[in-house]
Formats: sequence, structure tokens, C-alpha cells
Amino acid sequence: MLTIALPKGALLKDSIKLCQQAGLDFSLFLEESNRQLQIEDPQGLAKALLVRAQDVPVYVEYGQAHLGIVGYDVLKEKQADVAQIADLGFGYCRMSVAVPSASSYRSSSDLPAHGIVASKFVNCAKEHFRALDLPVEIVPLYGSVELGPITGMSEAIVDLVSTGKTLRENGLIEIDILFESSAYLVANPLTYRLNSYQLSEWVKKIIRN
Repeated sequence: MLTIALPKGALLKDSIKLCQQAGLDFSLFLEESNRQLQIEDPQGLAKALLVRAQDVPVYVEYGQAHLGIVGYDVLKEKQADVAQIADLGFGYCRMSVAVPSASSYRSSSDLPAHGIVASKFVNCAKEHFRALDLPVEIVPLYGSVELGPITGMSEAIVDLVSTGKTLRENGLIEIDILFESSAYLVANPLTYRLNSYQLSEWVKKIIRN
């Protein structure tokens, strides 16, 4: 049976809507009383796994899910071996470098050599500063990374930004955008190549919407 990995959080509602338009109903995941992490479509056409966004490409890479929906930011960070099928056009945000508005830094290259940058996207941050040939220390934080500069622990952060409201409310400004992100449909490379589970037909149904 076709298995799709769906991400908990901000992308879930739109992901389920997209599946519904393709003829697959996983709306049970949206019910507050639901505690199931794996459900089958009522027609028995496919099943879905409800997983943390960061785990979607892992399940797809290892074949426990044949398709998945996940943000491009997660794909960049996890560097998983999955086939990136299509940009689904929702969940827009951007990966940015931000600093205190009172600082003198106005671009990434203004940051001091061997300065500290806090981020939950460690690989994305390393790649950005490596390309600038600027040695910095990347400190992993998995809560409110804005506290890094606020407390003086770090000169900057690398984080996802959507409206920018959280940054503004904490006295931070964006100084660089690493890349833009939105939801992507991904597939297990072998399953996609062999067209197992009529994968190409399901892909067409999902992306045409």
C-alpha cells in the first residue's frame, strides 16, 4: 500500500487538503481527539504517517514512506537522499541571518571572525558561512534562538522567518537571506524509479492540484 509521510505543525493542514484533492482523506489527523500516528485512507487506497517535519525525509529515504511532504528548509538541513518532485506552493518562509537592530552588522560578512551564531539549522548555517570564508562558531539551539543575541551569547542567529514579527518583537533585524523555502513533495528514489505502488500516477494527482 502507498505510504505518505505528513509533517506535524504548520504544513499539516495544507498537506491534508492537497491529499484530499488527490482523492486521499487523512483528515482524521486534524481531529483534536486523534492520537493515532498512522491511519489508512477510508477507501483503503493509501496510508499516512504523522511525523515531525524533520523526520519526513528520513522515513522517505529509508522507504518506510514512499512519498512525503516537507519544507525545503528541512531538505537542505537534513541532506537526505530523496527525490525532490515538486514545489507545492504553500508554507512559504525564508532562511535568514538576523542580528540585534542596535548592532553595526548589516550583512553576514560584517560579523567578526570566530564570532558565535546560534541556530537549529546547523548545516545550513555552516554552508552559508563556509561560502563566505568566514570562520564562526555555530551553536545549536532548539528552542527560541532569538534569545542567543538577546542574552549576548551570540552575535547572530540563522533561523526561519515568515512574517518577521517575532524578530521585530525581540529587537532583531534580518541582514541576509540564505534561501526561500516552501513545501515540497518528495519520494523514495528507488520507489520512484521503479514506479512501485503506481507512484507516478499519485504524483500527477497530487501536483496537478
